[in-house]
Amino acid sequence: MWRALPADETRDRILLAALPHVPFDGWSEAALAAAAVDLGLEPEEARQAFPGGPVALVTYHAAYADRRMEDALKESDLKAMRVRERIAHAVRLRLEQNAAHREAIRAALPVLAQPANGPHALQSLYRTVDTIWFATGDRTTDFGFYTKRALLAGVYLSTLLYWLSDGSEDSQATWGFLDRRIADVMRIQTTRARLARFRPPGLELLRRLREAARAAANPMHTRGPQSRA
Repeated sequence: MWRALPADETRDRILLAALPHVPFDGWSEAALAAAAVDLGLEPEEARQAFPGGPVALVTYHAAYADRRMEDALKESDLKAMRVRERIAHAVRLRLEQNAAHREAIRAALPVLAQPANGPHALQSLYRTVDTIWFATGDRTTDFGFYTKRALLAGVYLSTLLYWLSDGSEDSQATWGFLDRRIADVMRIQTTRARLARFRPPGLELLRRLREAARAAANPMHTRGPQSRA
């Protein structure tokens, strides 16, 4: 399975200790230092665990969230679901697992929006949508591999932003929004013939996502249409 940021027990512990401080200190050296204190570590130990600074902590959190989602999907009865239900279930699962840290996720967006952090933002987005499709059983190796991930990137981002501002009970408005967007993605199954005759707008976005992922991660760990583990 592709792991741009492999699981690391020490970094997991520091991340989890830092999350309660992020709403107050942001994704910052201060949050890292506070996490170190909580764990009985020296601040330098926390900095060494994340030598890339705050953006490294943000992207590790995204990878951690992907791992948790993927582990939970293994326990789900995906075979009993239609494809669109699997995708909706995966996106909802990822957001619900992070509901306690909504403010931390909100604070991560300005960090990832900084021009210098663009490659990290694209890498994280690509990893999330790739993990969702692969973990829900998609084994596409043709043109659909790219279009599915490009379209899901838009669905995931828009749903994330909607969720961050959703005040409805149990985020019911978000799940309705997600279902409508998933319906748009699944139309790819009926329009593939037309898509094959022109260059879809989302293809360039996807290529940028994959290029960023390859630049920011070990290429040998990148999963593509012809390289699956």
